[in-house]
Amino acid sequence: MKVKATIMDATAIERALTRIAHEVVEKNKGTENLYIVGIQRRGVPLANRIADHIEGIEGVRPEVGILDITFYRDDLSLLSASPQVNATEIYTNLNDKIVLLVDDVIYTGRTVRAAIDALFDMGRPACVQLAALIDRGHRELPFRPDFVGKNVPTSRSEQIEVCVQEFDGDEQVILGEKVGQ
Repeated sequence: MKVKATIMDATAIERALTRIAHEVVEKNKGTENLYIVGIQRRGVPLANRIADHIEGIEGVRPEVGILDITFYRDDLSLLSASPQVNATEIYTNLNDKIVLLVDDVIYTGRTVRAAIDALFDMGRPACVQLAALIDRGHRELPFRPDFVGKNVPTSRSEQIEVCVQEFDGDEQVILGEKVGQ
């Protein structure tokens, strides 16, 4: 990827996550029955940070689960003969919970569809809400996040890369051009 611009730095990311946490608390009138689920990989640290911010607001930290959607993807056969599978760690009964799905970027909506399929295989939440740090548009499926850190209109030849300290040793959101496009 050829870097075109830095869209968010560490401060902007934290500010967006703080705002999302406040919006989640406001929309749900607190944290009762709230269960946060981070979509592997970069959705997980973002989910934990949102939970930390909610704890700072409400004095109660919602539980956070981890969801791997690898086997729910509609392009699984295109990935590789042996796709990398990460852990799913959801040890709470999801029935009647308000589930907040957290991902780094929403693009076509296919990841969200896969995540919802996976969640409903584990129970029947009262509702599922979606938080994304970046909404880049170009939806192919009818999903819209309830909470967005930043809307970034992109072309299909562009890419968004979210870097988080836990995986990348850095905190930023980068807009780039796909190499070879």
